[in-house]
Amino acid sequence: MSLPVFAVVGHPNKGKSSIVATLALDDSVRIGPEPGTTVRCRRYPMTVDGQELYVLVDTPGFQRARRALHWMRQHETTADRHAEVVRRFVEEHRDTDQFADECELLAPILDGAGILYVVDGSVPYGEEYEPEMEILRWTGQPSMALINPIGPADHVEAWRRALGQFFKVVRVFNAVMAEFEKHTELLRAFGQLREDWRGPLQRAVSSLEADRARTRRLAARLIAETLVRMLGHRVERKLPSRAEVEGVKVELEVRYREDLRRMEQRCRDEVEGLYKHRQIERQESILSVLEEDLFAERTWLIFGLGKRQLVATGAMSGAAAGLVIDAHIAGASLLAGAVVGAGIGGVVGWWTAGRLVRVKVLDIPLGGKQVLAGPTRNLNFPHVVFNRARYHHLRVAQRNHAVRGVLHLSDRPEEVLPPLTSEQRARVERCFAQVRKAPEDPRASEALRLATESILTADDQSPHPASPTGVVAATTPQ
Repeated sequence: MSLPVFAVVGHPNKGKSSIVATLALDDSVRIGPEPGTTVRCRRYPMTVDGQELYVLVDTPGFQRARRALHWMRQHETTADRHAEVVRRFVEEHRDTDQFADECELLAPILDGAGILYVVDGSVPYGEEYEPEMEILRWTGQPSMALINPIGPADHVEAWRRALGQFFKVVRVFNAVMAEFEKHTELLRAFGQLREDWRGPLQRAVSSLEADRARTRRLAARLIAETLVRMLGHRVERKLPSRAEVEGVKVELEVRYREDLRRMEQRCRDEVEGLYKHRQIERQESILSVLEEDLFAERTWLIFGLGKRQLVATGAMSGAAAGLVIDAHIAGASLLAGAVVGAGIGGVVGWWTAGRLVRVKVLDIPLGGKQVLAGPTRNLNFPHVVFNRARYHHLRVAQRNHAVRGVLHLSDRPEEVLPPLTSEQRARVERCFAQVRKAPEDPRASEALRLATESILTADDQSPHPASPTGVVAATTPQ
């Protein structure tokens, strides 16, 4: 059974390499604004778990299509011999400079590759494209036309009418903006053009969908494990009895915060790697919310809980603790433990809202002092980290491999990130409470992973941007 191979062809600088990068999930594909970035054919296999599903061939653009077609028409016989004429053209000119680009791009097609013909729907249709489309039709290979609007899609309909006369299937496919579902839809459509590719391409779609779900699960595990480490993290130092501790307390708090920053940064890097984004540049900028300091006031205002939610969260945690007391005395308190626990928890939620970590000084039995920073008991902190991780994951998961340069992050994440439902928020808070109580318990980590995966899946499948009311104000650690 032959492996599906697609030659991506067209005019120079019309987004061919961007199409290849997106369909191959490969950000190593060279993309540049100047014409002629691609001068030789290069194969990019789409691989999942070491198995090649299909191959994209990036090709140079047509340069002398009108003259090449003129040569072919001079040697034309009947329609059933058109492919032979194209092959003869390549054989006679492949060692010359006259039609170097045409011979290079036609070679994989003559070897059996299907054709993905790419045009820019933001520029007007012109008759100069017709010779190259006619040459491609002469090859007799299964073909599809992709309208890739590099700018405003003002001319898509004109292109659609013209391309329909040369290609059986015409699709609008923005290589930079296309969602994952558009990718798989394209593969299914191409499978209808060649019988022996239908099965392999359907299996490719199934493998890609399974791989995306697996990637999301791994990302959820990374985020959950990072949160567990951050919530349980502490730093300490032992000092002689007469040592000055105030400077050490400041030093340990600074070190504590830097450790948390590094944990979050490492998690981001690993999530990007899971989605095969290995060349993303993240630029530190005040204009980019996600790259602001983890402890900046604006970050907590956007990603954290409000005071009312903090009180409710604290009350929920306190009530849970109170129920444990009630259980131990067989309910004799008539649930007074839960009521009192809720009240105390609500006060604690309010009181700790602005404090990230307390630095404690303990006396060592054999002399000296021990200075401790962490773990944090701030009820807002895990929500801030969790929502920042959700936002970063969503932007990375939605990012096509044709995009180059800085990871563009909205200044208004509330317009992108779906708001958590009250049930989702309660679920993750229960997980945070379990982790705070028993950070070494694998059951707590697993519960948080499952909650995270459920929410990431909902984020990924959300059809509309979140309402601006979905993010609430919160307090900031001092």
